[in-house]
Amino acid sequence: MLITIDPESTEPLYGQLVAQVRGAILRGDVGPGDKLPGARDLAASLGINMHTVLRAYTTLRDEGAIELRRGRGAVVTAKGLDSHEIEQAARRLLEVARRHGLTLPQIHAALDQEASS
Repeated sequence: MLITIDPESTEPLYGQLVAQVRGAILRGDVGPGDKLPGARDLAASLGINMHTVLRAYTTLRDEGAIELRRGRGAVVTAKGLDSHEIEQAARRLLEVARRHGLTLPQIHAALDQEASS
């Protein structure tokens, strides 16, 4: 799993880390029982504070995506993340877009525009 951060982004560093780990779990890049990099090692490799990584890991733990175990580190849970919410939002978006006559390329363009703003 490759984790990168954008120091120029308006998104907080810990938020970027949370989003990247969530994405890796949802894509299946990491699965139940997989160990995430240690906070100290990840912080050093990204050139950020270890407490930033710990904040991201704590957020993921609170969501139920990972477990934090002393001596074992951060481990993806069997529960992982539920993609159900994302799937529902995608279905709702497509319903609204179709009702307004938007094509798939127009929907993609709108998403790209929203993501970059």
